[in-house]
Amino acid sequence: MIEGLLHYEFLQNAFLTGLIIGVIAPLLGVFIVVRRLSLIADALSHVTLAGIAASLLLEKKFMFMNGVSPIYMGMGFSVIGSLFIEKLRTVYKHYQELAIPIILSGGIGLSVIFISLADGFNTDLFSYLFGSVSAVSRMDLWIIIIISIAVLVLIYLLYKELFLLSFDEEYAKASGISASSIHFIFIIMVALVIAASMRIVGILLVSSLMTLPVAASIRIAKGFKQTLLYSVIFGEISVIGGLILSFYLDLAPGGTIVMIAVLILIGTILIKKITMLRAVS
Repeated sequence: MIEGLLHYEFLQNAFLTGLIIGVIAPLLGVFIVVRRLSLIADALSHVTLAGIAASLLLEKKFMFMNGVSPIYMGMGFSVIGSLFIEKLRTVYKHYQELAIPIILSGGIGLSVIFISLADGFNTDLFSYLFGSVSAVSRMDLWIIIIISIAVLVLIYLLYKELFLLSFDEEYAKASGISASSIHFIFIIMVALVIAASMRIVGILLVSSLMTLPVAASIRIAKGFKQTLLYSVIFGEISVIGGLILSFYLDLAPGGTIVMIAVLILIGTILIKKITMLRAVS
């Protein structure tokens, strides 16, 4: 694989993209899980799929769309979906979690319509659904680099606000924090990361990379910052291990990455259980 990385640009793109996604997806995932919004990644990934399907449909129907990457329309749909989620959360103040399944259902519905209009699945759509190492272009890499820098800068600048809103929204509002503005910025970040991550992990599996490393880190971490650290470590292990195994065993990279994350989660659960049994005895 090392020789391949030195000679093939698509492997370099995939490996670098994976390294970046392995950091930013679990990093945002910690705030998502703590805020009990774990399904938001699923909702936005299905909205992104609708954008991808719409772009592929337009490419099939209109010549001027040839050569335009579907990732742009996917990002646009994802951002719009995230804004709708925030709007619905204000409409259903006492049932805010309803916003997520509403948008998820809408995303699935639109995806099915666009796919049917495009006369079914094709190779391009499958690569977005389940991830494809060979499909990651240099442009995809640069898009992910720009998004990741923006995410890291915003988390650094808004860490205190995000922390307070995640654990005690009422106190955060009483402290003078503009909750609506922070929610807006955060949801846009999540939408962009989901859209950017789909090339490696796939639209249908990207939510796993945002939640599984976090679920594993919660089992063994002793504080919030430790949870952030372990989540990133587990995310990187999953991505790097998944890419290496998929290369040597000719497996789908997205599924391999997710299964390694699942094994890490099972491992942390067992470690926690063994530790508790030893403490009792």
